[in-house]
Amino acid sequence: MSKLNVLIVGASVAGPMAAYWFAKAGANVTIIERFPELRKGGQNIDIRTTGVTVMRKIPGMEAAVRAKTTEMEGIAWVRDDGRPYGVLRATGNPDQQSLVSEYEIFRGDLARILFDLTKDNENIRYVFGEQLASIQHPGEDDGPIKVEFLNGLPASEYDLVVACDGATSRTRAIGLGCGVRDHIIPTNCWAAYFSIEQDLLGGSKVAHGYSAVGGRFCGVGPDPSGVNRVSLMSINPQNGPDVTVPLREAMKQGDDALKRFVARHYDGAGWKNKEIMEGMMKTDDFYASELVQVKTPSLYKGRFVMVGDAGYAASFTGCGTTLAMTGAYVLAGEVCRHQGDLRAGLEGYEERMKPIIEDMHKVPPLIRTVMAPQTAWGIWVRNTIFAVITWSGILELAQKYFAGAFASGDKHKLPDYEWVA
Repeated sequence: MSKLNVLIVGASVAGPMAAYWFAKAGANVTIIERFPELRKGGQNIDIRTTGVTVMRKIPGMEAAVRAKTTEMEGIAWVRDDGRPYGVLRATGNPDQQSLVSEYEIFRGDLARILFDLTKDNENIRYVFGEQLASIQHPGEDDGPIKVEFLNGLPASEYDLVVACDGATSRTRAIGLGCGVRDHIIPTNCWAAYFSIEQDLLGGSKVAHGYSAVGGRFCGVGPDPSGVNRVSLMSINPQNGPDVTVPLREAMKQGDDALKRFVARHYDGAGWKNKEIMEGMMKTDDFYASELVQVKTPSLYKGRFVMVGDAGYAASFTGCGTTLAMTGAYVLAGEVCRHQGDLRAGLEGYEERMKPIIEDMHKVPPLIRTVMAPQTAWGIWVRNTIFAVITWSGILELAQKYFAGAFASGDKHKLPDYEWVA
């Protein structure tokens, strides 16, 4: 590859991953991030299938991830009084993952690992507290893109602009000339993530999952640092009233208003939610967002391209991180493979990613019913069925049968690119 000048917007997972591979191919990379520093919060995420394949291509990354995993040994699904009615456990073998991943890690920790792997690379520059203001697409000559910024970074020209700033990407809207919510497929669900100082698990490494009426799910998991990590999900009927409108209104008012909104929603939910809400009001790593899928007609326009949630957020499937890591690798690899022909590289990226995206966008049937029934009767039926299949050993056998599919990337056969610096 000739010395491409690449701008990446977003420093979470997809951005540093793309930067690593572009730098390996000899490109000059600038990463801008609108927050003043790396965000440390976020939910626990899984690395599976092609994500595992990509991770193992980066020296030292698998060991770094293993050292920062959540150390969660399983998930116990509990009743209102805290008694478990079924437990899912990890296999203990990273190549034979179960529904509980051997590579479960908090988003902030994965972002830090990728930042540490790239921050000292002479071809990569990070700029925090900066946002993209405008993109001027080239004319008929298909030359570099002129980019202007909001917070003082001088306007510059780039050979390629890569949006990696999430499902509600402002960069996607600017690059495609559309609205922020265009190409978003709503699910009528939202989630919140944070840590609390109180240990509600009594030192156990088995997470607890609880469902309350109204589609309210609460998960509490262990953290090696000693705190508990909380995941809240409001799961609602697809065709019901849009419950995300008040969420988005609260988001505009800041974290305090958003916390109050979440606390009101979980009022009376039972189990340990009173303690969880008290911890949430004190935490400084609170994060909440709408759960959506993103489907764009194309993954690029001219020299503007999207990677990860900005181009193909996966929502309920749990494959968002895997898609982000895979997309970053394939984008840089295809651009490198078609040296001197950027358009062909972008076409190759889209051609290879589309079947992977389609596969990982498939939402398991009855996922809403299984995760968070709406009624007390529905919760009782779900709990009873789950208790029977876990007690009988059917679930354990099924997990062993399908375990390889959770870890193997062979299905999509990612190329081994030759990185020419």
